[in-house]
Amino acid sequence: MRKFLVVLDDTRECLNAMRYAAFRAAHTGGGVVILAVIDREDMQHFMGVAEVMRAEARERIEAHYEVFAKWMRDRQGVHPQLVLREGDTCQAILNLVEEDPEIGILVLGAGGEKGGPGPLVTQMSRNAGTLPIPVTIVPGDLTKERLEAIT
Repeated sequence: MRKFLVVLDDTRECLNAMRYAAFRAAHTGGGVVILAVIDREDMQHFMGVAEVMRAEARERIEAHYEVFAKWMRDRQGVHPQLVLREGDTCQAILNLVEEDPEIGILVLGAGGEKGGPGPLVTQMSRNAGTLPIPVTIVPGDLTKERLEAIT
């Protein structure tokens, strides 16, 4: 089964990337892998404080994931898989793609504001020629109806 890999983060455009991945998976009989990455730089504290921060980050990620997962299950019939990693997001993406040969497409949401598409889209676009899978970049300002129509 081909899987769509999408990154869960706190950006607005993440929502459209999730929607696109779910719509495409539902229409093609595929799956969705949702990757969430905890930045280690945010954990540069004393051991006890870092563990508390890590636990809080995991709880926040799992709650955020459950909102998307419930929508995907209930509305699209897709049962997403959550993968939680620590470190650099780009490296986590590359590692996961290498580990799971069923991941066939990376779906990223692009910011529509003046600041550009966002750091993840910019960095992954620079490496697109060497990635082992295609990258789909979904504009963050597309409506849900338009996304559904093009998938």
